[in-house]
Amino acid sequence: MKPRFEGQPLIDGYGEGGFRLNGQRFEGSILVTPRGLYPWPAASLREVTPASLKPLVDCAGDFDFLLVGSGAGFALLPKPIVGFLTERRIVPDVMGTGPACRTYNVLRAEDRRVAAALIAVT
Repeated sequence: MKPRFEGQPLIDGYGEGGFRLNGQRFEGSILVTPRGLYPWPAASLREVTPASLKPLVDCAGDFDFLLVGSGAGFALLPKPIVGFLTERRIVPDVMGTGPACRTYNVLRAEDRRVAAALIAVT
């Protein structure tokens, strides 16, 4: 899968069903990796599948932190998905999408190696 946006800019905003990065609007949930931004078909953490995480898994050695934005409120990743990720040495840090966006921006500003899987909020 080819990224819709290359690089890792800061997240300018989120809400109304999407995200704004580098002045561009992206509808729906997204994966932000060191290799670019990818659309993510999950509307909730219950919908996450190993296949939907392929862009993250493909660049697992390129980041040290995976932030998972669970939407408007806190939710847990399904245990099989946590197992799938940890088998690949990816430890997800799950929080609401707003805190995940803010944490992502702080880590990027510190030039840390971070990726994010963010559920869109309305």
